[in-house]
Amino acid sequence: MRNAVTTSLTKIKKMQKIKVIGAGLAGAEAAWQLAKRGIAVELYDMKPHKKSPAHTNDLFAELVCSNSLRSNRLENAVGLLKEEMRLLDSLVIAAADKTQVPAGGALAVDRERFSAYITEKLKKHPNINFISKEITQMPSPPAIIATGPLTSDSLSRAIADFVGLEHLSFYDAAAPIIYKDSIDMRYCFRASRYDRGNDYLNCPLDEATYNNFVEELANAQTVPVRGFEDGKVFEACMPVETMAKRGFKTLAFGPLKPKGLKDPTTGKMPYAVLQLRQDDADDSLYNLVGFQTRLTFPEQKRVFGIIPALKEARYARYGVMHRNTFINSPKFLNRFYEVKNTPNLFFAGQITGVEGYVESAASGLLAGLSLFASLTGQERPEFKNNTAIGALAQYISKENSNFQPMNVNFGIMAELDKKIRNKQERYRQISERALEEIRKLNTNLKP
Repeated sequence: MRNAVTTSLTKIKKMQKIKVIGAGLAGAEAAWQLAKRGIAVELYDMKPHKKSPAHTNDLFAELVCSNSLRSNRLENAVGLLKEEMRLLDSLVIAAADKTQVPAGGALAVDRERFSAYITEKLKKHPNINFISKEITQMPSPPAIIATGPLTSDSLSRAIADFVGLEHLSFYDAAAPIIYKDSIDMRYCFRASRYDRGNDYLNCPLDEATYNNFVEELANAQTVPVRGFEDGKVFEACMPVETMAKRGFKTLAFGPLKPKGLKDPTTGKMPYAVLQLRQDDADDSLYNLVGFQTRLTFPEQKRVFGIIPALKEARYARYGVMHRNTFINSPKFLNRFYEVKNTPNLFFAGQITGVEGYVESAASGLLAGLSLFASLTGQERPEFKNNTAIGALAQYISKENSNFQPMNVNFGIMAELDKKIRNKQERYRQISERALEEIRKLNTNLKP
């Protein structure tokens, strides 16, 4: 196999260089995985000549919203994802470990040092040629497109022409998703409106609770609107806090309307009802129906916790409303982040519908490994959904009629083959199983 790979690499060196478009976290990781395996890479980015409205410096892998890469613990899915990536020699995680700052159980970094570390590693690598240029057309394969949620207008149009405009979302308006086991079932009942089944969990509110909720919601702290997030995003998908400000009864006639529902404990229609819709095949995640919001994450937890059934709710994903270019990946990408009908053309990062810094880098890692295997005639790595990396890849490629960006979480991973009541122990065993799987794969993926 080693001789075959060496022969393949010799042939590749005579070909055109592999294009990686975008030097954010996903693009940086993809370029690294290819280059360290002997593949010549042309890494394109608009910086420093042109920046998106969210970026401020000239470095690669710039962290925009936060310096935190979230939990480092194996009892947390993103902690598992980071450990999987460490085993696979992730550049992004290595940079984070090198530039870590105190943050309790989280992995937080010095932003400037983090980006500088990645920039230096990539620019000094002999197999990477950095080209500062805005790409405005779809590249020919082999290539990886990792231009992020703020892809330039020109390239966005080119992608829209390629995948079909109706399958490209220019704005993200996602309601929060909570873990089912954190819902207080004493304060909800299962039913659909007008006795049409029992597909929803319904969280009733009495008049006093509703009034308190609306008042707190209307006065809660929201995320500021940036210049590039113009108000038109909200016309078709109004935030719940905006509805609350339009009148005390607005929500009761909107997402909290009780019509067609009967509370079995009273035999009457509640004053108001929040409906929760199942969000995954394993029935572990639930979506707050109609609750798109611009509230800050702490305020979402506080204000939505006024609803009795959600007092102790844990969030797999908080609600967001912002500019976020992403494709309807289940229609176009396979589990390797490759375009289904265009071999060796890959997407990676938030443009695929993975949400978060670590998740973006993980998608770039998998895309890079997959393209390397394809170019050298090796078998592609089969990351199953008992790993965090594989579960993310399957989430973005599995048929989904209401596809929305998603953070990594245990709800999208395969269950254990045994029941474990203690949640932390269950998550730890899921993580241990995943890491064992990655160790086996890692042996076969070394250059």
